[in-house]
Amino acid sequence: MGYAAQADDVFRTRLAERSDELDQLFMGLYDDQSALDALKEAMAEAYAARPGDLRELDEAREADPEWYKRGDMFGMTMYSDLFAGSLNALADRIPYLQEQQLTYLHLMPILQMPHPHNDGGYAVEDFDNVDPAFGTNEDLAALTAKLRKAGISLCLDFVMNHTASTHRWAKRAQEGDPEYQSYYFCYDDRTVPDQFDGTVPQVFPSAAPGNFSWNEQMGKWVMTQFYPFQWDLNYRNPKVLVAMLSSAMHLANLGVEVLRLDAVPYIWKQLGTNCRNLPQVHAIVRMLRIALECVCPAVVLKGEVVMAPKELAAYFGTPEKPECHMLYNVSMMVNLWSALANGDTRLLKAQTDALNALSPNCWFVNYLRCHDDIGWGLDEDKERELDIDPLEHKEFLYHFYEGAVPGSWAMGELYNYDAASSDARSCGTTASLCGVERAVITHDKPALETAVSRDLLMHKAMAFLRGFPMLSCGDEIAQLNGWDYKEDPDRVEDSRNLHRSRFDWSKAALRAQLGTLQNRLWDGMAELRSMRDDPCFAPDAWVSTWDAHNDGVLALVRKSHGETLVGLFNFTGQAQHAWLGGSDGIMGPMDADLGAYEAKLVRR
Repeated sequence: MGYAAQADDVFRTRLAERSDELDQLFMGLYDDQSALDALKEAMAEAYAARPGDLRELDEAREADPEWYKRGDMFGMTMYSDLFAGSLNALADRIPYLQEQQLTYLHLMPILQMPHPHNDGGYAVEDFDNVDPAFGTNEDLAALTAKLRKAGISLCLDFVMNHTASTHRWAKRAQEGDPEYQSYYFCYDDRTVPDQFDGTVPQVFPSAAPGNFSWNEQMGKWVMTQFYPFQWDLNYRNPKVLVAMLSSAMHLANLGVEVLRLDAVPYIWKQLGTNCRNLPQVHAIVRMLRIALECVCPAVVLKGEVVMAPKELAAYFGTPEKPECHMLYNVSMMVNLWSALANGDTRLLKAQTDALNALSPNCWFVNYLRCHDDIGWGLDEDKERELDIDPLEHKEFLYHFYEGAVPGSWAMGELYNYDAASSDARSCGTTASLCGVERAVITHDKPALETAVSRDLLMHKAMAFLRGFPMLSCGDEIAQLNGWDYKEDPDRVEDSRNLHRSRFDWSKAALRAQLGTLQNRLWDGMAELRSMRDDPCFAPDAWVSTWDAHNDGVLALVRKSHGETLVGLFNFTGQAQHAWLGGSDGIMGPMDADLGAYEAKLVRR
């Protein structure tokens, strides 16, 4: 039975509205009608298998397409095993998430993976099944149902660029099957790999140098841009695309409402290019968006695009032909930490301006910390314009956040240090990087007060930006670094495990006890939610930086439906004065005094 006979009127109508574009995109890449038919068949089967309650959610979301842009969106990211254990144990902890009025939960990878070397779950060996260490597909479906009832949308990573070397496709390739070798980039000698290496930058030049690895069993070189145990998929093969889109729809039918597209700029490879941000990437993301709109329109796409602002707009597509619904706001994370170390908001303001200049369909998930490192990808042209030496500045920042600069309050570690380029990234929890850990160790109460102020300042500035805020699990109770990772032979080689530590429930129990550190941060996160419960955080709010006439203060203005809210953020350890000029139709001039690391909101 063909796909048309299996689908009901709703699916047929959705597909009919989008079929011409889907056909054009697919045939433009592959010119393979049978593969296109296979994709539509997979879409029809996924729709037919979609549970009734999720179809009801689809209908509600189609009527409210900007649901993820509302001011009450409040997210958290976590490792489910570190937070609670299994998926079933996590479901028992939903009341804790409800206390924080979460509407969005991003779980780090839980799909089947090799153990112990799996890059934190980003080496996937089965895109259709939960890893037994976390539970089963039935457990995931039960969890998503309970989260939906609690008003929380679940986000999972969808690792499009590569599979684990233990994936069934890779195993067949290693056994010599040419069909499955065509799912990857496999070469008998170094001729083509050397051509790629001539133009393709290395992702981890120190930890995993090169873009290819020799596979002894297969007797071939295979493309592995990230780690040798992660084989890059060959999207030039339409079977790869059809299989991956099928897996995405399968996850959606388990109740996943947000798919985070990992390393999406890398997925198309072409000789003579840097294999980043190629046009074919956008064709693939657009086809994924179309497939989801036909099968499960409740589901939204979040892209991980660690690129300059000028590269970001393309990943949203256009209002007529959208791609990702939202992106990770990596650049703002980096610039916030830079401003805190320097007490200088000029780069932060410039980056905010660049992002605010993007079209209204561009939406961001803002955060301070996530599972990954802080990569110091600042705007080097802007740095030079401000008479800042980019290399010296980067070295200052990563040394500052490892606590190796005189006067630094931070406690962190370097990740992926490369002596040849003097490049490095930074690891640590939000609280530890803000100085809380050092103050706790030294029993310095004034320093602790200052560190808490820094932490809250950073969260409030982040939450004021265009988009919605996402906490790293533990931020709400000032969780500190987990130095015990150094005692685990399976984790000691990756310093990112410093901030991938087990959630401390004994500390969380102190969240309601007045005067505790945990209570200070818990109440601070409540203030974030209160701040965002304001008309000026409507999806269509106008957001802009403003000149505070003080490089230590970031001034942001939000305006919506006649209401104006000014956010002033002092990134220095001294009292500061800000003066903001007026503008017709927006607000009159204003003066404000701010204490060290103070965030102040002013209604105009």
